[in-house]
Formats: sequence, C-alpha cells, structure tokens
Amino acid sequence: MKMIVNELEYEAIIQRIDELVEIVDDNTPKTDKNFIELDFLTDLVVAYEKEHYPVKKPSLADVIKLRMYEMNLTQRSLSEMIGISPSRVSEILSGKSEPTLSIARNVSKKLNIDASIALGM
Repeated sequence: MKMIVNELEYEAIIQRIDELVEIVDDNTPKTDKNFIELDFLTDLVVAYEKEHYPVKKPSLADVIKLRMYEMNLTQRSLSEMIGISPSRVSEILSGKSEPTLSIARNVSKKLNIDASIALGM
C-alpha cells in the first residue's frame, strides 16, 4: 500500500475525504466504490498522522487541572480532598514536584484519573 509522503499529498487526501464524507453515510454498502475509497484514504491519513502528528500522553498536572475544572474544584478544595497542603497541590500543578506514590493513588481514586497517568507510567 502506498503511503502519504508529504503535506501536499496529505492535504489533497484530506480534501478528498471531505468530499467522500458528503456522499457516504451509515446506509452506504461496504461494497460501494465511494465507501471503499473513503476507508482506504482514511487508513492512509491515520498512518500519516501517527507518524507526523503523534498525540503525546498528557501530563498528570494537565489531567488534574482538567478534572479540577470539570469538578469545579479549587486548589484548596482539592488539597482537602486528597489530604495534602494547598502549597503541595500548587507544586504538583506547576510541575515543580512529583506526587508521592500515596498522593498519586489518592489523586487516581478521588479524581477518577487512570492509574497509569497518576503514577507517571
């Protein structure tokens, strides 16, 4: 299978995918030529994006900040929830220090954050 080799090809294929998305829907048979073309081009784009635009694993601080926003928590309320001082929360959120294993477990449980992120794996 040919791979996308540059941004020009990538952009052209993205444009063609946009066109095909207007034609193909949930009722399009898998044997339809437009469905087959869309499926093929999508696989090419996914492979290209994995190589050229990799998605990095989020940092624990970023995930905690997001969860704080979602749960409407302040640093003070978070510190009370996980049993550490507000200054320690600030250090973790700024990246100045890493949480201990005990704190990481608490963060994982109380904020429902995947253990692999909380433990830095």
